[in-house]
Amino acid sequence: MKIGCPKEIKPQEFRVGLTPAAAAEAILRGHSVLVETGAGLGSGFTDEDYAAIGAEIAPDAKTVFDAAELIIKVKEPQEPERKMLREGQLLFTYLHLAPDAAQTDDLLKSGVTSIAYETVTDARGGLPLLAPMSEVAGRLAPQVGSWALQKANGGRGMLMGGVPGVRPANVLVIGGGVVGAAAARVAVGMGANVTVMDRSVSRLSYLDDVFMGKLTTQYANAAATSDLIQTADMVIGAVLIPGAAAPKLITRDQLSCMPQGAVLVDVAIDQGGCFETSKATTHQDPIYEVDGIVHYCVANMPGAVARTSTQALGNATLPFLLALADKGWRQAITDDPHLRAGLSTHEGKLTSLPVGEALGRDAITPDQLLAD
Repeated sequence: MKIGCPKEIKPQEFRVGLTPAAAAEAILRGHSVLVETGAGLGSGFTDEDYAAIGAEIAPDAKTVFDAAELIIKVKEPQEPERKMLREGQLLFTYLHLAPDAAQTDDLLKSGVTSIAYETVTDARGGLPLLAPMSEVAGRLAPQVGSWALQKANGGRGMLMGGVPGVRPANVLVIGGGVVGAAAARVAVGMGANVTVMDRSVSRLSYLDDVFMGKLTTQYANAAATSDLIQTADMVIGAVLIPGAAAPKLITRDQLSCMPQGAVLVDVAIDQGGCFETSKATTHQDPIYEVDGIVHYCVANMPGAVARTSTQALGNATLPFLLALADKGWRQAITDDPHLRAGLSTHEGKLTSLPVGEALGRDAITPDQLLAD
């Protein structure tokens, strides 16, 4: 199969969909790889690195999209890229369609078969292609939040760990999954006073055991959230409903209850954000203020540490990429129900019920598509 890897064009996106090591694995299996020139530079991989393992270097994105049977990326295809997709082609990348009607409609119009990283599952009920980036974003969240807390950036002027005689920052993490646990680990390490909220008592029990009393756990409900944000210096939104739009956990009216200069870090912004006042930002212009509250809502947080993120994502995607290339998408998703869960569009049909519900579009399940 001809595998194509274009350069990411989303602002400040430095990751690349295919590492030289992954490309080498595909070539060893008899596939050919076409990489757009400069695609790997943001992650520290040169054209020479790809050429050395047998990949072909393309002069531009159009050459990649025109030639490739399988397109592998990191971020959702931007509007110019969507115009180059076609029926019979396979797209394997993060999509986050639930809050993005324009992208969904363009993918359906193109007829492309798309598989979304973020809805591929595993035998334990996890999301193996989302997990590594969730881990990165979670670890980054307290770092970027502490930067936003600095007075020069509009924050309260708080030091995360405080100093002797001065209390540390109060950090509220909403969501105790992969993102939340990673965020809590770093925030605790920075010396903050950390509370993690979740609706799973078993998950809260797990976190309590793992952190050995170094953080506070709280069952998540509206009343508890309303109470805790009144003293929170930083709130990290770390909730996820696979494939669906994120729930709004803090309203604009509630911002007035928070300390002036407090920081909201919305890690769920790819799925529409979990705060009512969230809107996607970029690494170049990452923060904005609403009613005295600083918002950090960068939609591709892991892109800030592109080399680490690219290698972690490449490790996770490689087995699925090889299965798709070796077998073709239909046989691959027939054999693997977890990969099948990632199927999002095919020849103008939407194959994700959560996306259909979020956008008011007709949708079928991947199983129904295969049965036709």
